Amino acid sequence: MLASFTKKDPPPHRVKPVPIAVLRSVSATASASQCPIQQATADMIILAFFFLLRPGEYTAKAATEDSHPFLLENVQLFIGPTHRLDLFTAAPAQLQLATFATLTFAKQKNGVKDEVVGHARSGDPYLCPVLALIRRVIHLRQHNAPRTTPLATAYHLALPVAILPADITQALRIAVTIIGPSLGFLPSDVSARCLRAAGATALLCADVDTCHIQLLGRWRSDEMLRYLHLQAQPLMKDFSRKMLHGGAFALIPNQLVPSY
Repeated sequence: MLASFTKKDPPPHRVKPVPIAVLRSVSATASASQCPIQQATADMIILAFFFLLRPGEYTAKAATEDSHPFLLENVQLFIGPTHRLDLFTAAPAQLQLATFATLTFAKQKNGVKDEVVGHARSGDPYLCPVLALIRRVIHLRQHNAPRTTPLATAYHLALPVAILPADITQALRIAVTIIGPSLGFLPSDVSARCLRAAGATALLCADVDTCHIQLLGRWRSDEMLRYLHLQAQPLMKDFSRKMLHGGAFALIPNQLVPSY
């Protein structure tokens, strides 16, 4: 019973959701780099943010009960709403025309098998889930990677290198250090786990309905609320004014309240 209670209690320390400035810093470093490991790390960070992924889904850890990394065969690329590209025969130039991309959650923590989640282009020339998947597909194809290769794989000197949670954490902490204390938290506050919270908080700040956030994040309960942070300044900036207006209410009396 006590063990069960400890699992239900919220963790004492939550990771902080990194703002988009951190992702831009990581992306800028990767795009200027010739290192395939650094580029793959940035791509997986982008995918984790937009698809609200857990570390066990977007890093190449060994498969466990809660770890099922996305594979090359889990990706779909589309031009328009219906024209699906063949990832293994389409020319790279054709792949780069894709406007929509999906990931198939073959196995996931919430128990929904083979659920497909997709994104259109973000409009950013680098910070985009579709472009990140295109880059991953082209890179793996260039090295004749089999369909079952994890997306979080980079080929360096013709050898496959797995992108691990520690690599993600290091890249994020370096970016937070570079940007400085204006973010409102320290490098030690972020890790590979924070990207799921970052994506959910970004959606909340953009006034996306919490039901839609829950669907995208594949949450089956109100556990989602543990990922949403009221510390995000756009959420709180107008609350005091709204509370003054919303606080002008009266309660409907019950039978014990005397009438006047």
